[in-house]
This record gives sequence, C-alpha cells and structure tokens, in this order.
Amino acid sequence: MEIKDALRSLLQEMILPEFEHMKADQVRIAERLDSVDQRLGDINIHLVDQSRRIDETNKRIDSVRDELVSMIGETNKRIDTVREDLTGRIDTVRDELISMIGETNKRLDRLYEVIVRRDEHVKLENRMVNFEQRLQKLERRLAA
Repeated sequence: MEIKDALRSLLQEMILPEFEHMKADQVRIAERLDSVDQRLGDINIHLVDQSRRIDETNKRIDSVRDELVSMIGETNKRIDTVREDLTGRIDTVRDELISMIGETNKRLDRLYEVIVRRDEHVKLENRMVNFEQRLQKLERRLAA
C-alpha cells in the first residue's frame, strides 16, 4: 500500500495544483464570457435603437419625398396650364400679325398703284407740254 500511497501523494502533488490552476482559469474565462455577453447585449440594444431611429428617419424621408413628388406634380400642372395659355396667346398674336401684314401689303400695293399713276401722270403732262409747244410752233408757222 505504500506504493499506492506514494503514487497517490505524487499524483496529488503534481495533478492537483494543475487542476486548481485550471479551475481558476475556468472561473476567469467564465467571468470574461459573462462580461463579453453583457457587452454584446448592450451593443445589441444599441443596434436595435439605431435601427429604430433609422426606420423613423426613413419614414420621414419617405414622407418628405412623397410631399415633394406631389408638389412637383402640382407645379408641372401649373406649368402646363401656363404653357397652354401662352401658346394660345402666341397663336392669337401671330394671327393678328398675319392680318396686319396682309393689310399693310394691301396698302403698299395701293400706294404702288398711286405712285405709278403719278409717274405716268408726270410723263403725260410732259408730253402734253411738248404737244402744246409743237402746236404753238405750227400755229406760228401757219400764221407767218
């Protein structure tokens, strides 16, 4: 039994301190795991809060986007209305200008006719003066 006791005492001297050391390491590891679990839980809570805030921000962004789309739609309608109004006004002015140009052309044609007649009148007047002068010459010859 002495060998048995010697072996037991040898094993207790060599293995038991290692077991004690392993138990202490295990306790420290468990404490660190608990600490890491706590940190992960805190980070998870923080991430959930950030996700909620992001969702709220996205909702506000969507709301603003929808409002802007609506405003743009209304602005486009107003622009279309103004464009149609301006197109109508431009067409009216164009028609009036075409009419005025037509009237002006008629007046120019009439003025041309009057100018041509005056020119012809001056020519006829000159011819008449020539005929009168020639007639007076002939009458003087006949009288002489």
